[in-house]
Amino acid sequence: MRVLFTHSYFLRYDPKQWRTMQPYAPLGTIYAAAVLRQNGYEVFLHDVMFSEGPETLAPVLQSVKPDVLVIYDDGFNYLTKMCLTNMREAAFKMSRMAKEAGCKVVVSSSDSTDHAGEYLENKADYIIIGEAEQTLLELLAKFGNKETDVEGVKGLAYQQDGNIHRTGARPVMNNLDSLPLPAWDLVNVADYRNAWMQSTGYFSMNVGTTRGCPFKCNWCAKPIYGNRYNARTPEHVVVELKMLKERYHFDHIWFCDDIFGLKPGWVKHFAELVNEEGLKFRFKIQSRADLLLKDEQIQYLADAGCEVVWMGAESGSQRILDAMDKGTTVEQIGEATRLLKLHGIKPAFFLQFGYLGETKEDIQMTLDMVKRLLPADLGISVSYPLPGTGFYEKVKEQLKTKTNWTDSDELALMFSNTYKPEFYKQLHRYVHAFYKKASAADRLKKIFSKDSLRMKNLFTAMKFPYYSLKELQQKRLLQKLY
Repeated sequence: MRVLFTHSYFLRYDPKQWRTMQPYAPLGTIYAAAVLRQNGYEVFLHDVMFSEGPETLAPVLQSVKPDVLVIYDDGFNYLTKMCLTNMREAAFKMSRMAKEAGCKVVVSSSDSTDHAGEYLENKADYIIIGEAEQTLLELLAKFGNKETDVEGVKGLAYQQDGNIHRTGARPVMNNLDSLPLPAWDLVNVADYRNAWMQSTGYFSMNVGTTRGCPFKCNWCAKPIYGNRYNARTPEHVVVELKMLKERYHFDHIWFCDDIFGLKPGWVKHFAELVNEEGLKFRFKIQSRADLLLKDEQIQYLADAGCEVVWMGAESGSQRILDAMDKGTTVEQIGEATRLLKLHGIKPAFFLQFGYLGETKEDIQMTLDMVKRLLPADLGISVSYPLPGTGFYEKVKEQLKTKTNWTDSDELALMFSNTYKPEFYKQLHRYVHAFYKKASAADRLKKIFSKDSLRMKNLFTAMKFPYYSLKELQQKRLLQKLY
């Protein structure tokens, strides 16, 4: 059986990400392809990351002549978890094209889980709910045996008698080491290397060490891997890193886990193996302030070569953190930031504005935290209600015709809150200007210290007057919207 994989994240359809040009290959997709190939299926990949649009699938369907098209989004990448409507429409078009070509169509994605009916209406035959590899294997076995009764295949949604029928839940996979390494040979790695080298001067690749997140932040959707937490062994991860280094000569790794190194002792053992193998590379992770303060976690991250830790700081207001069920404190954010800097690791903050009941005072607390702690980078968003979350349940009656963003930079507030949506768009611009001014002021101080000759400090400090003016302009615009 010939199985053609694709996914629905078109970089060109996400203008901000297209400008940034730091793409990662669809890791979840090539994991599934590797599993099928291991089980005797002939697999192909149409990677749409750099494609002009869904129409590029047509010649691939003609040349490959697949029996099944699997639209399998990368469940490790936060961009696919955002369920952007640009990508949804592209998936619909590819599904219809494949159906016209006589293929069975199977879809696995966060968005299809939330909107199964719409995907089925657009010619998908089956939607996979949850972790997909085993479900896909069992479903394809049914196809191969020409069996039409798939009720026994757990983790499916499909049309039956005019209604959407769902089979039982698929149990999660516990032994992640049993999976084959991702099928990187199906990816045109040179395209990704070229993009990264042109935009940053180095080449970054993505590796997953875990699946799921056990924490209960009430705005965070986890339709694929859920609230479980399973990890590969450090030994298994190091085998993959050695393979990628030998074949593709990466400079940098993004460990794309929701939470890196949660299991006690994992990071320590990983750091030991990395150093024993003589692996030299920089990497970035995502973590939590409270986790970073446990068991000398930061020291071991530094030992392994960690360069950046993205922390879900979210807010400088403890009231808002508690309302989110975040389970962290502003004090923990501060202490984790201090220790990361002490160990030579750059702390970066995810910030979220617009949570229910957030006031001007809460926003100011977040600004004060940013100025006080000065992270190395910021990622700013507004609260985004996605199905399956407690936050969504609180605001779903307010969601009318618009329930998802078009692209990752839309940042539209889709429910009623303290301020109007245009306020939060301007707040986004202002916070970036505020942060750049604060960073430039800090660099200005450093030119009188032992770091005075560092060109980066001098260059940023020279921009202080410009950033000060920019921050003032953005602040005035923001004040008109209070």
